[in-house]
Amino acid sequence: MTYFSRSTLAAALLIATAPLAQAADVYLVHEDHTWVTFSVSHAGWANARGMFRAVSGDISFDKDDVTKSSVSVVIASDSLDTNSEQRDRDMGGADFLNFVEFPEITFDSTRIEKTGERTAVVYGDLTMIGVSKEVALDVVWNNEMPLPWDASTVKTGFSATASIDGTDFGMNQLVAFGLGPKIDVEIDLEALRQ
Repeated sequence: MTYFSRSTLAAALLIATAPLAQAADVYLVHEDHTWVTFSVSHAGWANARGMFRAVSGDISFDKDDVTKSSVSVVIASDSLDTNSEQRDRDMGGADFLNFVEFPEITFDSTRIEKTGERTAVVYGDLTMIGVSKEVALDVVWNNEMPLPWDASTVKTGFSATASIDGTDFGMNQLVAFGLGPKIDVEIDLEALRQ
């Protein structure tokens, strides 16, 4: 028979009954429910707008400590849609997004600062047209719940905004075409918990 001292038994009970630390949940971006849109001034007449239709990625979301979370996203550059096939071809050329040489736009988070109960600034490396720059996304965690028709599938959702300068990524022809160069980005993203 093995005997435990009172302190050893108390320690064992504390360990056995202590709540387990919750690990980060992993989510996959739900492409059909993700919108990466942007607007850019067109010579001051109006804001030209567009979106990317092919977005994939994964999120590690630690709700107990959001600073331990991370996000990695890949956008197919040729999924650009500006409501004009000719403009899409022009924007895919060597002076702009250069679809052929740079088929992907990527974002990989580097650090996260919590700013509120459901808000944070997500810093990361945006790589576009072969150039990587740190950008900051202002992010809001909107909601998480099971699908109403499938309780086994849990979805979470975020909204984010950022502003970038297209010339920082080598798109120097923007100004010549009367565009920007500031580009305002809006993201609405839903992701499925794995």
